[in-house]
Amino acid sequence: MTRPRHNIRRATLILLALVLSTAAAGQAQEKRPLTFVDLMRFRQTENLVLSRDGGWVAFTAAPDRGDPEVIVRSTDGATRYVLPLGSHPAISADSRWVAARRNPSFEETETAKPDERTKNGLLILDTRSGETTELDDVRAFEFSDDGRWLAVHRFAKEDSAAEESGSNRGGNGRETGTTLLVRRMAGEAEIEIDDVRSFAFDSTGRYIAYALADTANERDGLYVRDLTAGDFAEIMSEQVAFGHYTNFAWSPDDARLAYTAAIEDEDGKAGATSLRIWDGDGAWSAVDSTATPEGWMIPARNRLTWSEDGERLFFGLRPDDDGDGDGDGDGEGEEQGEEQEEEFDPYDIEEILGERGVDVWHWNDPLINPNQKESWEDEQRRTSLAVFHLSERRAVQLGNNELRVSVPDNPRVAGASDPTPYMKERTWAGSFSDGYVVSLEDGSAQLLAERMTGGSSAARGWTGRREVGQSASPEGRFLVYYHDEDWHLYDTESGATRNLTAGLPVSFADEDHDYPSARSGYGVGGWVDGERAVLIHDKYDVWQFPTGSGQPVVLTRGEGRAAGKIYRVLRVDEGQKSFPRNSAIYLTSFDEDLKNFGFHRTRTGSGGLEQLLEEDKMFRFLAKAEDADVFLFSREDYDEFPDLWVSRPGFEDARKITDVNPQIAEFTWGKEMLIEYESLDGTKLHGAVILPGDYQEGVRYPVLTYFYRFFSQRLHQFNEPVINHRPSFPMYASNGYIVFLPDVRFEVGRPGYSAMKSVVPGVQELVDMGLADPDALGLHGHSWSGYTTAFIVTQTNVFAAAVAGAPVSNMTSAYGGIRWGSGLARQFQYEAGQSRLSGSLWEARQDYIENSPLFYADKVDTPLLIMHGDEDEAVPWYQSIEYYLALRRNNKNAIFLQYRGEPHHPRKYANKLDYSIRMMEFFDHYLKGAPAPAWITEGVPYDGR
Repeated sequence: MTRPRHNIRRATLILLALVLSTAAAGQAQEKRPLTFVDLMRFRQTENLVLSRDGGWVAFTAAPDRGDPEVIVRSTDGATRYVLPLGSHPAISADSRWVAARRNPSFEETETAKPDERTKNGLLILDTRSGETTELDDVRAFEFSDDGRWLAVHRFAKEDSAAEESGSNRGGNGRETGTTLLVRRMAGEAEIEIDDVRSFAFDSTGRYIAYALADTANERDGLYVRDLTAGDFAEIMSEQVAFGHYTNFAWSPDDARLAYTAAIEDEDGKAGATSLRIWDGDGAWSAVDSTATPEGWMIPARNRLTWSEDGERLFFGLRPDDDGDGDGDGDGEGEEQGEEQEEEFDPYDIEEILGERGVDVWHWNDPLINPNQKESWEDEQRRTSLAVFHLSERRAVQLGNNELRVSVPDNPRVAGASDPTPYMKERTWAGSFSDGYVVSLEDGSAQLLAERMTGGSSAARGWTGRREVGQSASPEGRFLVYYHDEDWHLYDTESGATRNLTAGLPVSFADEDHDYPSARSGYGVGGWVDGERAVLIHDKYDVWQFPTGSGQPVVLTRGEGRAAGKIYRVLRVDEGQKSFPRNSAIYLTSFDEDLKNFGFHRTRTGSGGLEQLLEEDKMFRFLAKAEDADVFLFSREDYDEFPDLWVSRPGFEDARKITDVNPQIAEFTWGKEMLIEYESLDGTKLHGAVILPGDYQEGVRYPVLTYFYRFFSQRLHQFNEPVINHRPSFPMYASNGYIVFLPDVRFEVGRPGYSAMKSVVPGVQELVDMGLADPDALGLHGHSWSGYTTAFIVTQTNVFAAAVAGAPVSNMTSAYGGIRWGSGLARQFQYEAGQSRLSGSLWEARQDYIENSPLFYADKVDTPLLIMHGDEDEAVPWYQSIEYYLALRRNNKNAIFLQYRGEPHHPRKYANKLDYSIRMMEFFDHYLKGAPAPAWITEGVPYDGR
């Protein structure tokens, strides 16, 4: 079937005419340009929660700089409450109550002295009356699952250090607990319990379990109270001096509480740990600290997870390095006793060497030394999965030092991977692992495939849940996985594997892949009728593959590929294990040509497409009410903040329920449009264009081009007005700039040249359309696009000014650098990743040189502003030093902003604001002719600070 070609240029002209017709009206409203202070005041929505009955929504509205607040809104639009200084709201199960953290004011935190501690409080809102209650000194809070109870864990009162950690320290250095308030929400009843370290409600709200640790060690232990009893009676206690009780996990039926138990030493360190279960009749040891597999122990830092049927309990094991059961690897330690004075010997070699500081980097280390250091703490905390079978009261070890096993959601098998054979080549080739399936019955592992790559590709513009590259069926009979550009189905009963996608007329591997590495897949959409079929995406459509006999069905009937529209399964009910036979499946859509979004439906088995909602907007599905047919989603456009909308499942009665930033109407915000053009080698490309808020026909405007890879899908995206390392699009559009967001198609071996071939023709298209001033073209990029910006200005003089943030300038030296945030070598980025070169430095030496801006610094005629933080954990900041020195040596107009103590993206607000102001001053001078500030004309001499 031939894809129809949308007339993008015609759509562009129509939209441009619309913009022109509304420009005068916008000016009549006396709108004004945005300022940096305006950006600081714009609010973002965070911590969104929807009540179970769908009647209420609560979220944090936080400005870029200032005080947050929690907004509570009824979804019928009738009622709105505001909780000043609030954040992180929670809604009770009966929707009667909203609780939220009360933060110190922004002024308090900004003006507090270094040794002063500010503490959070709690806000409790009654949604019926609007009455609000406040509590002070609250470190954590939680509703019981039934909403009848609220637990409030207090800060410690003794000292400032305790306030910071939320707990006390006993006289022996042991960490003790703080006060826990448990309040019945409907009534006056409450209990207050001292010295609580941790707590957990069961899902019915009947029980609360908590661990005590007091300074005298007289009440240390684990306790369970029955909240339905008139006196909140303790029905279980396991009282042990210096007891360390953690990792509470109630079984789904709430009949059993799993936890870990240990004894702390005098320094508060947990010793040998046991896995225990309380079942209502008594507590017993499921896996005693002395009964773990040889060489393994149960760490106190753990995560316990019950299976959905309550028949299995998953927990973690760690190697017991010294055999004492605590996993600390300390060995026997020093003999205790009085210190013996030793005669000083200035020539004692062992004594002298005891002061040395050396790291040994061996050529055959599985991981290079910096990577070992950065992963050290994670490795010390990493556990290997094990399972305890309740009915048989036996434990099975599933993982080990090599095999990484994930907690399964089926009763038979778990997926696993072993990356150890490929650790060394991770340095230059990226991450690989061998894939396994592990039996929960006996821990045996079956190899599925060798040298698998991780993850799968999310399609451009897709707004559904995260895609996966491996999935087990709900009952564990089948496991589907992606390998060698095909999807494979493994039968755990027969051990047979078959290729599902080989021989089909479409590819299931990433069709836009432009890296020197294996192509990833588009992910699994779910299972059908238990495990009778599995849903898998190609680039555009959704396929249903039977696990038994029969042919696959394209549920979207190929309409996605025919129209250039990407469909993805939308799991509106996260708890649903599979889609029933002949049932509706929701889909998201993204049109590659028009860049718009929508919601659709198809059906398992028969397929078809039903459009529910599709507009020239961007939609994001957010949640479905747990106990009601209420959908929550956001709608946005370049000039429309992503406010919240609610609807029934068909989206036909969608209505907006929030207006978080009404001040948008005050500003000359600008308007978006889409253009289509061709790269220098004839490839069709798209670019999103943001016209100035005061656009007038016939006037040519300065253009700020911002790019990375695919950016045209941002056409209908609200670009958050915040201050950070990027130019704020509405800030520039509001102040007389066109902002251009082009797509870039990269080529392996020619990343710099391919970026230029994509970007420059797009800018020229704007000039040809009469929109852009050819003498006022600007370019900005950060990180990867910081590199491509630095390269492009060595090849063309079309840009009047450019800004490169955290760029690589010399691929030959960057290839041998370290990503200090992870400790990984940078070699893999060039041979297999984003830098897209065709081999190692020695195999593709010329590629490294020809794609390095440094070697063409003498060709640069564009004024260039370089920004880098000198603690950049991703791109070594000496890359900017190399480029700056080369430009300086060649007498080129270049300024380098070094932000002290900053990582890859500046974090300190003063530095972000400084960079944003300087960036705009730089472009204003070179693109608009504004007077140059002194830092551009004269520099800023060092003043000793």
